[in-house]
Amino acid sequence: MKHRTRSASAKTVALGGVLTALSLVLLYLASVSPSGRLGLTAVAGVVPAAAVVSGGLGAGVLSYLAAGLLGLLLIPAKDAAILYLLFFGIYPLVKYGIERLRRLGPEWLLKLAFFNLMLSVFLFGLSHIFFAALPAEDLPLWMIYLAGNAIFVVYDLGFSKLITFYAKRIDRILRKG
Repeated sequence: MKHRTRSASAKTVALGGVLTALSLVLLYLASVSPSGRLGLTAVAGVVPAAAVVSGGLGAGVLSYLAAGLLGLLLIPAKDAAILYLLFFGIYPLVKYGIERLRRLGPEWLLKLAFFNLMLSVFLFGLSHIFFAALPAEDLPLWMIYLAGNAIFVVYDLGFSKLITFYAKRIDRILRKG
């Protein structure tokens, strides 16, 4: 019986390491890519969700922290790592915690509150890094928040479908192997 537990633990640790490496590779590609930085960073943020599905919340947290911190240390352009650490990497963990409420209204309220908090951090604390090349200063704040919230809702719905696909198709194959 102990052999099976160790084998399952070893598989979980190995999968966590592979997922962390995948996240780090995606962050590296985002940092050196002339275009698609935001998209590649968002894809890197899917990886902690996969770690949560396959290994539990602890695996997701470790994958997120390891990829984010290694990203800050190793990748050339730090903006991808910062975006990952403050939003795309941590959001799967936040989403997991919020969706355990199983009450749609409060869930959406909390998700939107988290998004708006992070958007405020980016707009007011890190705008020189993330919005320097955008004409955001010409737009009224309400318009930025309105568009951001609409995009976030679409992102969250798509992210939920992606997590469901991973859990039903990919994780099942990984567990058999």
